[in-house]
Amino acid sequence: MSLENYTETVRAKVGEDSGLNATIKFAFTEGGALLIDGKNKPNRVSNDETAAADCTVKLKLEDFGKLMERKLDPMTAFMTGKLKIEGDMGVAMKLGKLFG
Repeated sequence: MSLENYTETVRAKVGEDSGLNATIKFAFTEGGALLIDGKNKPNRVSNDETAAADCTVKLKLEDFGKLMERKLDPMTAFMTGKLKIEGDMGVAMKLGKLFG
């Protein structure tokens, strides 16, 4: 799946209120980003690579897809280095219920 497809999927899952009350950016090692702005209502999902975020998750686009499909456990991905987190870890912990 492409970044554009994932962006649309996340936009649909997030809806107008993600409950995050924070910004989180997925920065992909191949280039590109997916930003969830949960501070504003309605929430916005974009591919803004330059926006600052409360939490940045760095990973491969392929691994992001596996996380979305629940074929890769987030904790396992973090522990094995497939996923790196910068910033507020508490925001990253809220993602499980967001994508559930």
